[in-house]
Amino acid sequence: MATDSRAPESAEARQKKKALQAVEGQKAMVEYEASLRAMRAQTERLRALRLARDEAEAKLAAEAPPAAPKKKAAKKKVAKPSKAEESAKADESEAAAEVNAESEALS
Repeated sequence: MATDSRAPESAEARQKKKALQAVEGQKAMVEYEASLRAMRAQTERLRALRLARDEAEAKLAAEAPPAAPKKKAAKKKVAKPSKAEESAKADESEAAAEVNAESEALS
């Protein structure tokens, strides 16, 4: 028979270990339930504050005069060039083309 290097636990030691685990489990449940109660109380408090704030805002909105409707932004009109301006631009571009042609011919 092979012997185990660890000594087998006695029945008494196992019972003490289980009893200790049971006590720790109960403590953990008490702490868990206490934290749940605290969280629920905080949630209820915050909900009451939020509802009171919303009610006050609704009351103020009902008492306040209606806001004036916003005016639509006027469209900016882009002035179309007149026929005289168009012909002046055409003359300028023709003159520029002639200057370019002359400079090329001289080169």
